Amino acid sequence: MKKSDKKRLISWIIFLAILLLAGIILFFKYSQEDKQTIQSDVIKCIGEHSTLYVQLGCHYCKMQEDMFGDSLKYLKIVDCFYTPENCSNIKGTPTWEINGKYYLGVRNIDELKNLTGC
Repeated sequence: MKKSDKKRLISWIIFLAILLLAGIILFFKYSQEDKQTIQSDVIKCIGEHSTLYVQLGCHYCKMQEDMFGDSLKYLKIVDCFYTPENCSNIKGTPTWEINGKYYLGVRNIDELKNLTGC
């Protein structure tokens, strides 16, 4: 094999490796974006079908809110510290109101998804 043929072969191998690597990176990037979009849609649905009651200074409430990250904005949240008149049915916080039922305690997103039918 001539030197020029070897160089050409190596160039093609490098080119194909770069192309393959770019494809893998793009696949994972868009796959992650799709997961985030689906998760946002689920959280929007949860927010439309529930109310979260929290209270200033409640450690578990903070844990619950942190589970939603930037998507927390999609939830209906009532802070019982500032509006106690809206919390007469609440025995503790955090509490989720879903379809007229109250669920006390921290709930994960999958459980909320099932409870709300999202």
